[in-house]
Amino acid sequence: MKEPPAAISFALNVPEGDNRERRVCQTCGFVDYVNPRVVVGTLAHSGGRVLLCRRAIHPRRGYWTLPAGFMEEAESVEEGARREAREEANAELEIEGLLAVYSIPRISQVQIMFRARLLNDPSPGPESLEVMLTAWDDIPWAELAFPSVGWALRQWRETAGKTVFVPFGNPPGTNELTR
Repeated sequence: MKEPPAAISFALNVPEGDNRERRVCQTCGFVDYVNPRVVVGTLAHSGGRVLLCRRAIHPRRGYWTLPAGFMEEAESVEEGARREAREEANAELEIEGLLAVYSIPRISQVQIMFRARLLNDPSPGPESLEVMLTAWDDIPWAELAFPSVGWALRQWRETAGKTVFVPFGNPPGTNELTR
């Protein structure tokens, strides 16, 4: 049986055939690629109202968000979005389609948001202080946790009543929020 290296030491280097610095093990040459994280979530609706969750965790504890979070290994984006809705709001969903894909390079995230129909009465999960189904005019805009929550809400409103639409990306003029 081969003995593990005595010491593992990483340094930033440009690996052969690459064009940017990466963490490279100085002992064995292993390249530790660090890539953006994928966030999946839903804009769940029922009867013209949308599901919002008040965050019980940081960042932005106490602010309102859509059910969303990091994907887990071995799950599809749709499975991850449904899992996050169950974890945060005990919500069961029927995914209707892709609403948007947001690029947030400042925090190395790609956010994939689905439009979904809420199939049950939600209640707070362990990551939510409370949940609510709210009408458009009652959305607490000043208390939204992240810019992308507002983007998704506005884009959902734009697609209301449509079964076919082109998924959105970052709204024009939002680059200063993402870099």
